[in-house]
Amino acid sequence: MAKSITRYVCQQCGRVAASYMGKCPQCGSFNSMVEEVIQEVAPAKAAGAARGLGGRATPRKIGDVAVEAEPRIEVPIGEFSRVLGGGIVPGSIVLVGGDPGIGKSTLMLQMTLAMAGRKRVLYISGEESERQIKMRADRLIAPAAKQSGVDKGAKFPDELFLVTETNLQTILEHVRDVKPDLLIVDSIQTVYLPEFESSAGSVSQVRECSSQLRELAKAHGVSVFIIGHVTKEGAIAGPRVLEHIVDTVLYLEGDRFQAYRLLRSVKNRFGATAEVGVFEMRENGLAEVPNPSEVFLAERMVNVPGSAIAVTMEGTRPLLVEIQGLTSATQFGNARRNPNGVDYNRLMMLAAVLTRRAGIKLVEQDIYVNVVGGMKIDEPAADLAVAAAIASSMKDLPVRADAVLIGEIGLAGELRLPAQMQTRLREAQKLGFKTAIVPKRLRKAEPWPENIKIIECRSVYEALETAFAIERREPPKGRQVA
Repeated sequence: MAKSITRYVCQQCGRVAASYMGKCPQCGSFNSMVEEVIQEVAPAKAAGAARGLGGRATPRKIGDVAVEAEPRIEVPIGEFSRVLGGGIVPGSIVLVGGDPGIGKSTLMLQMTLAMAGRKRVLYISGEESERQIKMRADRLIAPAAKQSGVDKGAKFPDELFLVTETNLQTILEHVRDVKPDLLIVDSIQTVYLPEFESSAGSVSQVRECSSQLRELAKAHGVSVFIIGHVTKEGAIAGPRVLEHIVDTVLYLEGDRFQAYRLLRSVKNRFGATAEVGVFEMRENGLAEVPNPSEVFLAERMVNVPGSAIAVTMEGTRPLLVEIQGLTSATQFGNARRNPNGVDYNRLMMLAAVLTRRAGIKLVEQDIYVNVVGGMKIDEPAADLAVAAAIASSMKDLPVRADAVLIGEIGLAGELRLPAQMQTRLREAQKLGFKTAIVPKRLRKAEPWPENIKIIECRSVYEALETAFAIERREPPKGRQVA
């Protein structure tokens, strides 16, 4: 008779304990330990149940391994294809995460409708009924059918199959019957295996179900997309091992009260990481935004204090975003620092540098920083634009309307040159900006792009004087390079 063992598993990090603990000692989460009952399997039965990706493998010399460029499956949605690295790799498994109601299911259904005219697709839903999915598809079919080239007489493609199921064994039977090229699982937290007594969404269920879906993808060449919930901290719900199992991890970000959504790649074995695709939520689904820089700057007010333009790199794409800063005399003992889209600790550092190195007294000023459009900027190349927006609001002087500011700020007040400057400057020139305030180059490098005026500055003090320069002021101290 099989013996049962009771253990407690943290639903955030996967730590296993013999007894219940109110706080997980590994990740610090409270009330995250859930009881699980494990049935021990007899050795003979366990040996027969062993799984693999394709049978026994034979070691080979690395020089004898044939390397061929694996063709990707073309995705009609350009922004989605860009984030994936140029298309879907056959046999890959992709995890898509995001906040509730952000548009994960809408994006995946929109992608399947566009792909069903070319490949056979099986959509597994554990949260919605088939009728609910059909109602959403009615709103999306018009643009999706136009992209996929489906015959106008056929409202829905014949190669798209829907099923509502949560038992993974039954799902695998459906896969064997339908033989799809593309499998969508919405969501992994609702799928379970009956041999495990733990509930769906627990650590053991998520880990085991994901492992079997990975084996299905690698052994049979089926491309699998898994939709995953996120926790209140913004991480994929379940253990971190889930992100290690899959080939690609995508996050759909954005404010539910704004129209724009950002599809960000944080892991990609077949393409660049940190790639971003921009979408706009409309009545008929998510619409691509091919030139997001123009969208983010469309409603910008020029010659207004507290506004500066930064050029940030999201993967291989340069994006121009407006950074707004506002200072106000504090009404309490401690001044507040409220960033939106910028790292809090980075903002604290920039405020200290402006106070000590640029002579801008911010000790008794509340500081508010906002990145327009819901973007989140992590790279330090936007430091100069953030500092200029804060100083512009404090001095009540507008930053040059035709200038972009690029540069990392150090604790000594010096400016440091970020990577891919040529790409950033060409994007700024393409959008009509005439001036770029950048750090001074101390080493020989390729010439700056033409048709844009480059002003090199060594310190943040020089850069701010240059950014606020107007006709009746004395010439700035920054060196000008044609």
